[in-house]
Amino acid sequence: MATVHLRIGDLVWGKLGRYPPWPGKVVSPPKDLKKPRGKKCHFVKFFGTEDHAWIKVEQLKPYHPHKDEMIKINKGKRFQQAVDAVEDFLKKAKGKDQNSDSKGESKGKKTPNKPLKILEEEDEDLSALKDPSEKPVKDDPHFHHFLLSQSEKPASSMEPISKRLKIIEEDTGSTSIQAADSTAINGSITPTDKRIGFLGLGLMGSGIVSNLLKMGHVVTVWNRTAEKCDLFIQEGARLGRTPAEVVSMCDITFSCVSDPKAARDLVMGPSGVLQGIRPGKCYIEMSTVDPETITELSQVITSRGGRFLEAPVAGSQQLSNDGMLVILAAGDRTVYEDCSSCFQAMGKTSFFLGEAGNAARMMLILNMVQGSFMATIAEGLTLAQATGQSQQTFLDILCQGQMASTFVDQKCQNILQGNFKPDYYLKHIQKDLRLAISMGDMANHPTPMAAAANEVYKRAKALDQSDNDISAVYRAYIH
Repeated sequence: MATVHLRIGDLVWGKLGRYPPWPGKVVSPPKDLKKPRGKKCHFVKFFGTEDHAWIKVEQLKPYHPHKDEMIKINKGKRFQQAVDAVEDFLKKAKGKDQNSDSKGESKGKKTPNKPLKILEEEDEDLSALKDPSEKPVKDDPHFHHFLLSQSEKPASSMEPISKRLKIIEEDTGSTSIQAADSTAINGSITPTDKRIGFLGLGLMGSGIVSNLLKMGHVVTVWNRTAEKCDLFIQEGARLGRTPAEVVSMCDITFSCVSDPKAARDLVMGPSGVLQGIRPGKCYIEMSTVDPETITELSQVITSRGGRFLEAPVAGSQQLSNDGMLVILAAGDRTVYEDCSSCFQAMGKTSFFLGEAGNAARMMLILNMVQGSFMATIAEGLTLAQATGQSQQTFLDILCQGQMASTFVDQKCQNILQGNFKPDYYLKHIQKDLRLAISMGDMANHPTPMAAAANEVYKRAKALDQSDNDISAVYRAYIH
């Protein structure tokens, strides 16, 4: 977020730690509360809660200019309640003198001296925004919860932003497990007592494991390149020497690898998952693969008495790190429910889509759309340049229209800066396009847009862009 100049009373969007922005108001801190050293920040009261926090200036945005943008990316019930609280505040303030509010507070009826909830963040990693009636999470060095006044118990109407998972049945037959607010303030998760295994520590897997550990899960890890496990061992994970050993040690094992071949090899190869599967063991395939691979894996796992779930994720490395993925699950419904605390730790919401294979189909469709869209944006940027138009102006106009999104803004800015550090590998989106086209062929359904985009990504791969971000498809148009 860009640095802004703010005053007491300004309405803002404040970003605390690794979680999304929340509407608030810059207020005066209590006299006895010291400002954090070495940080330029403002004291903010969040709407919809009784939470207060010191927020760095670079993590603040003015409320009105960014309202539409924030509402587009945050759809949770509690988020909407917070926005409604802002609007109610504005209605009450309208037409009044700017100082009437402060006069009313000083001369009017005294309000109860409620405890002031103050949240602190360390290293940009906040674990929770919690109700003062709840005890702080023990042994969590990142969670500091201070009550400046103990003269009165907190009002019963105060509720933590983060709740236990709730299950929402939809008319479509799918089910969604999500936090009470889709901004996924995950700190109040009660981690499952089941032992968790995780195979594959790539761009997505690394962020997932980190969040599982942060939320208190007991995790055993394995990766083909063993050195990648070291960081997670330092964070408290256990090390498995082979996939078979991880599965044998754990109750629930997740896998997140690059493609169908890697997924099959992990299960059926030497010292693979299948050798560790016993009756009752759960295996969750999070890789983006084709439905046929999912069907095959489901059959071999269940043939040994295991329980199978597919759960590919929609998102990027950044969203994985932030615990804001969208999980698409299908297969054994009881496994889905057993994984609820894991899914809340790694994502903002998850959907149960029925029988195994459905999640793979939905994931390929989503990635087909994303890949095609990215290629079209790259085509527009290069056409603007070829016709003498400013690429930055093109982006500015695009971001003011109906297609405005964080995805468009970030990807285009990265292109203009020549930054193609992978957030989602180009080679993987091309693989997903290829699998989606094949799925369309099997359903006798045309996919001409995806086919055209696939050819552009193939050209980008030929230009050695495979291990760059999907936005590097841009280079297919300029070479």
